[in-house]
Amino acid sequence: MGLRRFRHLRAALRDTRTVVTLVLAGVIITVNWGTYIYGVNSGHVVESALGYFLNPLVTVLLGVVVLRERLRRLQWAAVGIGAVAMVTLTLDYGRLPWIALVLGCSFATYGLLKKQVRMPAADGLFAETAVVTLPAAGFLVWLHATGEGTFGTVSLGHGLLMAGAGLVTAIPLLFFAGAASRLPMTALGMGQYIAPSIQFVIGVAVFHEAMPAARWIGFGLVWLALLAFTVDAFGHGRRLRAARRAAAEPLPATSTG
Repeated sequence: MGLRRFRHLRAALRDTRTVVTLVLAGVIITVNWGTYIYGVNSGHVVESALGYFLNPLVTVLLGVVVLRERLRRLQWAAVGIGAVAMVTLTLDYGRLPWIALVLGCSFATYGLLKKQVRMPAADGLFAETAVVTLPAAGFLVWLHATGEGTFGTVSLGHGLLMAGAGLVTAIPLLFFAGAASRLPMTALGMGQYIAPSIQFVIGVAVFHEAMPAARWIGFGLVWLALLAFTVDAFGHGRRLRAARRAAAEPLPATSTG
């Protein structure tokens, strides 16, 4: 089974476009991870959560701009509300919330790239990881050489937590990669609300990050946009299922003569 998987991967990597796409995907998801790590460690958990709340809206926009997918009225309304939310939050922060924007845009772009690659999720993730393995290893060596590295130098528990972080990152990515190649971009954004919701709760309830009134308003607008998008998606899904049932029903018999 492993040899067969390797042959499939080697065949896919003979295509230049596939290789370029996988390299770009590896770089972009590394930017996403690095930005998220910086956001959490610098006390911006809530802003990091905002990035993943924005991600479905950015995903929808990429579907429109790049893949020429068409939005319905309620979807356009959701995008508009999301834009107003970003203006509100920018005014509240007193700066552009760049952590949120980088996280939302990079992960949406990663989803778009994964949609272009027709290969099993595990194979694609292996190739992306291989792309950044040497630079990542070099960075780790540099950290330890400068005394900034902590892996294996603090405690066994600390090392296990760092290794475990890789697992809890890679496993969801496998599921995401599998979904990205099968779903339209407008549908791909639907299932991405749980993680930022948990992050938001942790930022507010555990790390006690400030949430002034204007910030609550901004997040409220984001949630309103996601609600509009979700309502539209469920309504559209019901209409599609009804249309399929109607098409599958046999036509009534007609008498001749």
